[in-house]
Amino acid sequence: MSNPSPRRVIPLKLERSSSLSAAERTAVLEACERGKKLPGGLLPILHAVQDALGFVPSDAIPVIAHELNLSRADVHGVLTFYADLRTSPPGEVHVEVCRGEACQSLGAHVLAEHAEITIGVRFKETTSDGSITLDEVFCFGNCALGPTVRVDGCLHGRVDPARFDELLGARLERAT
Repeated sequence: MSNPSPRRVIPLKLERSSSLSAAERTAVLEACERGKKLPGGLLPILHAVQDALGFVPSDAIPVIAHELNLSRADVHGVLTFYADLRTSPPGEVHVEVCRGEACQSLGAHVLAEHAEITIGVRFKETTSDGSITLDEVFCFGNCALGPTVRVDGCLHGRVDPARFDELLGARLERAT
């Protein structure tokens, strides 16, 4: 009986993604180049791409996988595991509500329900017009001043539904 011939592996060509613009592709490749040098560089690369583009487009996954010699599943798994990484563009206004235990004990559950009703989307969603993204965070470290909300990076403590409406209204006025 003869030995079977060794399997020949044919390398796959990296497809040029049609939906990544040249500037986006450059940003992804630059992030990969910087991150490759770091042990466990995938997470810093994903954060760098998000910092540059506002989110990590799905078409960046094969580019990152290729550059790091990982499977697309490996990159996708890390990307979707971490709540602070986005796979879609954020709204013009980014609202985050703390859902940690300390804030929950101070009424964040009521605030969270109010936020979903007021904005008209559930957590991890963006309004259809792209104006507001609503996210949940499981601790801002502002526990003594809960419930806490962050609007476009600005932290606000002791937020109740009325104060939430004020903060959102003021931010929306500035956005227009």
